Amino acid sequence: MEKQLEIIMADDHPIFRNGLKQIIETDKNIIIKGECDNGLKAFELIEELTPDIALLDIDMPKMTGLEVLRKLKDSKTKIIFLTMYAEEDIFDEAMNLGVKGYVLKDSAVNDIIKCIWSVWEDNYFISPSVSNFAVNRRKRLNELKSNTPSLENLTQTEKRILKFISENKTSKEIARDLFLSPRTIENHRTNISNKLNLRGSHSLIKFAIENKSVLSDL
Repeated sequence: MEKQLEIIMADDHPIFRNGLKQIIETDKNIIIKGECDNGLKAFELIEELTPDIALLDIDMPKMTGLEVLRKLKDSKTKIIFLTMYAEEDIFDEAMNLGVKGYVLKDSAVNDIIKCIWSVWEDNYFISPSVSNFAVNRRKRLNELKSNTPSLENLTQTEKRILKFISENKTSKEIARDLFLSPRTIENHRTNISNKLNLRGSHSLIKFAIENKSVLSDL
């Protein structure tokens, strides 16, 4: 018998949520521990129940799915986004935040159980109709690596800091997130700039923001 997965569901459309629940419950190894209709309650359920997986609608009252994920700190819950929107910028932001599953609602009936188990096994699952977004993302990363081969010389810590810089975080904020001193972060910023041959006080920020959509995949 496979592991029994505990999940929560959050979607503000009760008919869709109930229909999806019926489909998920056909798999006896998936247990729905909680459900809700807004992002704030979804955040509270994840914090309280620590489910294996949370299915979150992106567009919800009180807090969007994206906002829920930004607010979660060190959560072991894997996130699957459900959405009506086939928009590449939203997809990129979801991927930047670490989402492993991205399912369009019009294909959720066929895809959701497969997606849940795929994400649990730490694989990505993306609805076929938006798979070209993932292809585009990979192309941009390959182009960035080709144009900036010194990216490969960055340490893992430097790559994380570069990602934080792309989110427009200050050295003080990055230091807090990484449990380092602001001075240490400033030293890392200098090292990153030197390795990437970036000159000028704002060149690192400009580089990071321009390439934000792919830096999380480094």
